[in-house]
Amino acid sequence: MKTGGSVPAARTASITGLILAGGQGMRMGGLDKGWIEFRGRPLVQHVLERFAPQVDSVLISANRNIDRYRTLGVEVLTDDTDRFGEFQGPLAGIVQAMRAAAPGLLAVVPCDAPALPGNLVDRLADALGDASAAVAWCGGQVQPVFCLLNTDLRARLEEALNDALRKPADFLQSVGAVAVPFESEREFANLNTHADLAEF
Repeated sequence: MKTGGSVPAARTASITGLILAGGQGMRMGGLDKGWIEFRGRPLVQHVLERFAPQVDSVLISANRNIDRYRTLGVEVLTDDTDRFGEFQGPLAGIVQAMRAAAPGLLAVVPCDAPALPGNLVDRLADALGDASAAVAWCGGQVQPVFCLLNTDLRARLEEALNDALRKPADFLQSVGAVAVPFESEREFANLNTHADLAEF
């Protein structure tokens, strides 16, 4: 992946936000991670509170508890299981969001990162330049589910899913995503297990 430059992206494009909450939560004993309590509120509420001010609108990708997610006041999308199968990972949620989003940019975050950066979308957009995607880089590694994608990538993403590509990092690399450095590893902490919750 390319290193982020300093040329600001044109901020005239619509930016739709996507919160990924469609996983199986295997490391949480099969629980729906979005609704796990953290400091008295579900994780997804923490994420929505920090993310919504950064984008023009918010979508949630979920495959369970659909009506409950709708109570958050945002549109909820489910994976295209007829085409790609069940629980095929973040890319399946992202492609559905590209179908539903306004043309422009799609900002993606997971539902289990309650401390995500308040300037995440601005930083990614400012580094985008002529690239079609940008992704956060922190702690010596790419953070693939914290990314910004041009919705024009939808056809390429559908093709990748049809070819059984499932890892967001692989797709981002294939489209030449710009890697944008961030310093705070805590902001990108994914609370994947009960131990993560307790430690965080």
